[in-house]
Amino acid sequence: MIPIKDDNPTRHFPIVTVLLILANIAVFLYETSLGDAAFSRFITEWSVVPSRLLAAPFSPRELATVFTSMFMHAGWLHVGGNMLYLWIFGNNVEDRFGRLGFIGFYLVSGIVATAAQIALGGALDIPSLGASGAIAGVLAAYAVLFPGAAVITIIPIFFFIEVARIPAIFVIGFWFILQLGNGIASLAPAVAQAGGVAWFAHLGGFAAGLVMALALRVFEGTRKRFSDAGWR
Repeated sequence: MIPIKDDNPTRHFPIVTVLLILANIAVFLYETSLGDAAFSRFITEWSVVPSRLLAAPFSPRELATVFTSMFMHAGWLHVGGNMLYLWIFGNNVEDRFGRLGFIGFYLVSGIVATAAQIALGGALDIPSLGASGAIAGVLAAYAVLFPGAAVITIIPIFFFIEVARIPAIFVIGFWFILQLGNGIASLAPAVAQAGGVAWFAHLGGFAAGLVMALALRVFEGTRKRFSDAGWR
């Protein structure tokens, strides 16, 4: 399933979401301008390398990679898929958290995603990069905050393509099940050492987004009860 848009309008222009998308695209275009040797060096220097970070956990240089890695991608499909999901789901989540709140939400989701990948994926020498962990947090928040929303989705069926309106919670739930299944499969030693997709980063970011969105709903509910009771 490939989501292309939702039917959930926003109250405000999603400036933070747009800036995040532009920043990710700008970094990726810079990556594509590098030669092979320079590209490999850039990826190694600015991605999170678990073994390197664990060896120097308080190094400003290594801690910086937790943030820089969120804006780096390994290929066109990687950046394209991530930015599509961020655009579809991020604007509404930004609407609910507010612009400053959404920045914090996004970064915390990315940080927790990195921590989860290192904790469960091991201290590998393989660079970890991408916005997927932070965007996983966005997906979880969308499911919590907009459970009734629907998404226009492309569904390839053999040689045919079907376009359908599907509940967003189903699309996000299907995505989560895929990440969980692949994460469990990646625990096999041979698979873990081979590297590849950071499944636990996706799961960690999703968990972080879930917790923060639930906390927001509790806060909004409490504020509404006080408002209805006449408190200001």
